[in-house]
This record gives sequence, C-alpha cells and structure tokens, in this order.
Amino acid sequence: MPQDPRYPIGKYEPQTFSEAQKEKWLLDIKFLPEELERSVLNLDAAQLDTPYREGGWTVRQLVHHVADSHMNAYIRFKLGYTEDNPTIKPYDEKEWAKLSDNERVPINVSLTILHAVHQRWYEFIRDLPAAAYERTVVHPEHGRQMSLWFLLGLYSWHGKHHTAHINSLRESKGW
Repeated sequence: MPQDPRYPIGKYEPQTFSEAQKEKWLLDIKFLPEELERSVLNLDAAQLDTPYREGGWTVRQLVHHVADSHMNAYIRFKLGYTEDNPTIKPYDEKEWAKLSDNERVPINVSLTILHAVHQRWYEFIRDLPAAAYERTVVHPEHGRQMSLWFLLGLYSWHGKHHTAHINSLRESKGW
C-alpha cells in the first residue's frame, strides 16, 4: 500500500510517560532547527515554491508554518506550566500560511526564529520534573485538555513530520 504523502512518518501517536521517551523528545526539540535547515539546504526559489504534494503547502510555507507553530508551542508550554489549566489561543494555520510575510520574508528568518525559540524552549523544559508534564492546557478548538506530555510528543512529531515532507519532496524530485 502506498504511503500517504500527507503523513510521511505516520500520524502522531501519544506515548505513555517514560524518562527514555522524554529524553528522545527533548532531543527532537533541541535539534529540529538544524534538521529543518538541512532539509532546505541549497534549494532555489523555484524549489522553495514547490508544493510538497498536490494541493499541499510549498516548502517555503512549510518552513514559515513550523516557525509560527513552534512559537505558539513555546508560549503554550509556558502558560501550561505557570497557570492552572489555561485555555490556549488557537490560530488558523491555513490562513496564516497565505499571509504576505510567507511570500516576502526569506525562510532564513523563520529558521533563525526556530533556532532561538527552540533554544529557549529546550532550556525551559529540559529539567522539568515528571510531574510538570501532567499539567494541562485546554485547547478550545479540540474541546479537550492536553497535558504538557502530550504536547511535547506532538511537537516532537510535528517538526519531524514537516521535515519529512521536504525530504520526501527532495527525494521524489531528485534534488
């Protein structure tokens, strides 16, 4: 059966808390900016404007989207850690992907944002005790509570998911 190009690494599957899994996901957070940067290395403007699949976002939109998403993630973690079950603000990622800054701003700006946000995020969460990952936020769009543990896994997956989109495109196009 052919792989679904929307989910080159599969859909996110929550995991039970373990120190080993936490360390793996923390490293994913720490190194995502470098991995994403490698995935776009030496791509020209036409390649950056190529959708990763029919009807999908362009490489350029993917890079900007990951920066948008992970800035929100960092804030969501801080809210979840410092407040009692806060309601987080959703955003319309499809509409954000269409905004003019995604077309005009070079992807290196979003890569720089990712390097900075991920350094701050990693340093903030790396030494959190296990109990901290039980803290929750409410996502009104999904109508449920999400633990910081769930979010750590989700954002670990999210970065790898979009990096795989770009790497799969490069492989299919021979770039």
